[in-house]
Amino acid sequence: MKTRLVAITLTALLPALGMVGYNEVQARKIRHGEIHRQTTRSAQQIASEISTALEGLRGILNATAAIPAISGNDHAACDAALETVATRLTLVRNIIVLDTHGKLICDNMGWASGMDFSDRDYVREAFQTDQVVVGEYTVARVSSQPILPLALRLKRGDEVIGVIATGMRLEWLQSRISQRTLPESSFITVTDRKGVIIARNPDPQRFVGNTIPSQYSHLINAAGPGTLEETDDDGTERIIGYQPVKQDNPFYVSTGISKDVALKPVNQATITGLIMLVSGGLFAFLAATYLGRRFVVEPIHQVVNVVSRWREGDYMARTGMAGLYGELGVVGASVDGLLDELELRRQASMTAEEKRRLMARELSHRIKNTLAVLQAIARQTFRGQEQEIASFQSRVSALAGGYDALLSEDGQRADLSEVIARVMKPYGAADGGPITLDGPPLQLEPDVAVALSLILHELGTNALKYGCLSTPGGHLTIGWQKNADRISLIWQERGGPPVSAPEREGFGSKLIRNAFPGCYDPQISKTFAPEGLEFQISFCTLTRAGQ
Repeated sequence: MKTRLVAITLTALLPALGMVGYNEVQARKIRHGEIHRQTTRSAQQIASEISTALEGLRGILNATAAIPAISGNDHAACDAALETVATRLTLVRNIIVLDTHGKLICDNMGWASGMDFSDRDYVREAFQTDQVVVGEYTVARVSSQPILPLALRLKRGDEVIGVIATGMRLEWLQSRISQRTLPESSFITVTDRKGVIIARNPDPQRFVGNTIPSQYSHLINAAGPGTLEETDDDGTERIIGYQPVKQDNPFYVSTGISKDVALKPVNQATITGLIMLVSGGLFAFLAATYLGRRFVVEPIHQVVNVVSRWREGDYMARTGMAGLYGELGVVGASVDGLLDELELRRQASMTAEEKRRLMARELSHRIKNTLAVLQAIARQTFRGQEQEIASFQSRVSALAGGYDALLSEDGQRADLSEVIARVMKPYGAADGGPITLDGPPLQLEPDVAVALSLILHELGTNALKYGCLSTPGGHLTIGWQKNADRISLIWQERGGPPVSAPEREGFGSKLIRNAFPGCYDPQISKTFAPEGLEFQISFCTLTRAGQ
């Protein structure tokens, strides 16, 4: 019963388990999509901030190029103008002006004139366009500091007279990137158009100046922003969002976040949900166990116990469950009602049985009185024949004793030979008459002894009326033996009148056929041979049939 209650509770929890599983899958799916969108937005935002800074530097270069001192031949005035502009800017360290050969004309830091910058790609590229050229990661020639150069060609009318250039300080860009608070195991990477890292958070000293791994190089010039999932060399799974190089923004920006860190809130919610589910399930199991034992198992055991006590003889045992335990209380009340009815029937049966016993004893007493009257009549009729009278009285007394055997209720086992001798005594089995008994001592159950007494009495009566005992020369042999767990008894008549099968079955034949208890598997056969009746019965002893 407890197992069934647990199964019912588990079945009731299955929908909750299904909902938890579904919510878990959906939460992870939603969070996964959020992380992809978050990394993409973060990369786009950083790229937009850098693009804004570059746009400011482009404006500064264009504005500075328009200062008359810059395009004039007065180098001292040019240096002073550049120093005025540079001191107002934190993004740049130096602003320089080059002639058409890429040689230094003036700058804000007092470098020697004539320093050659013609080998710089951004300088050569600036001479080819009127747009501000943004170069790649460069180490400044004089300060040896990493910069991101910008250059714009100078013109006087339609004549190209040189190039004005500056460089974004990468430490400024790194400080802006480092100010961003990142989750554990996350990163931000900014590279130039060739994939050289110009800013990195965290560990800039480890990555800045190096080229990004080759497996990511194709993303620099991708068609548009996007995301991907990769596993690093340290085994960390990350979701990476990237913003490729664009015409107005010559930088590649990527941001990455660890999946474990990103999904940590979901995992914590899952663990919390599982703990609550397990706690709820445990509480439900305990409640089902307690309530099931209190309101189901105990009432059922109470009913079973009452039935067992009643079967063992406690006829006053009752459940007393009327009005309690709901439907089981109705069952208990019905059992009590049934037991009350059975008790009434038992009492009525006992009363009827007592009356039957009284009538049986009265009948036995009257039969004995009748036989005693017969004895008195015989003594008065056959005076002077004392020997014949004594024999007659002995047989009549034996016949009366047979009724005592049929009415006996002592419940004791009986010896087969004694049962046969007692039943057949009225027919002359005890005084050397025409009856022979032959068989070993065998013990019989009380109900078998009574049944066998009825059968032998009926056979003896028929033999006395119609068979071998009805004539002076007749003889009866009763033999028995035991084979394995069965006893066989043979009744054989010889020397009597000719025997023929009866045309119909009388009461005696029905008695013989039905008197023996069926649980002993009785097997009966009759043979109406010309020389006399042969009757045989066999039955189980040690093991009852069907038990």
